[in-house]
Amino acid sequence: MRIATPDSVDVAELADVAARTFPLACPPSVSHANIASFVDANLSDARFTEYLADPRRLILTASQHDRIVGYAMLIQGVGDDPEVQQAVPVRPAVELSKMYVLPDNHGSGVATALMDAALAAAVDWDANCVWLGVNQKNHRAQRFYKKSGFTVNGTRTFQLGGHDEDDYVMVRPMGTA
Repeated sequence: MRIATPDSVDVAELADVAARTFPLACPPSVSHANIASFVDANLSDARFTEYLADPRRLILTASQHDRIVGYAMLIQGVGDDPEVQQAVPVRPAVELSKMYVLPDNHGSGVATALMDAALAAAVDWDANCVWLGVNQKNHRAQRFYKKSGFTVNGTRTFQLGGHDEDDYVMVRPMGTA
């Protein structure tokens, strides 16, 4: 694991991995147009350049053969969404905003290593909890997050292109497994 840097190689690889993995987290009912819209707006080279310049964010990468095969993005805080505010009562909090691994690396331990590194970074930020949003239909991710100590503590609506999706807000207090 390593911290991503704003160099052009990391930015391009992160955007590529994001574009390839984000659709896998979406339910089959989500249109390709809405997925493409989200990727263009949130997972482009330009956006990763912004993310890497933001001191409230940290992007951790997992690599194999000198290529990024997965990443996790942490953001300090909870944000303004009232549903999330209610679901995440413990402060200070850190959001596990994104965590994706290329399909060829599923089951290889990459996701667990990324989660361990993300939780360690949250400890370094003195977080009392880590929270995330996960689509209510993404059962595989929910199982992984539960195994990592997260529990469902609320719901939120997530805008995906021109469509609203329903997410669970999962929370993990720090100091527990």
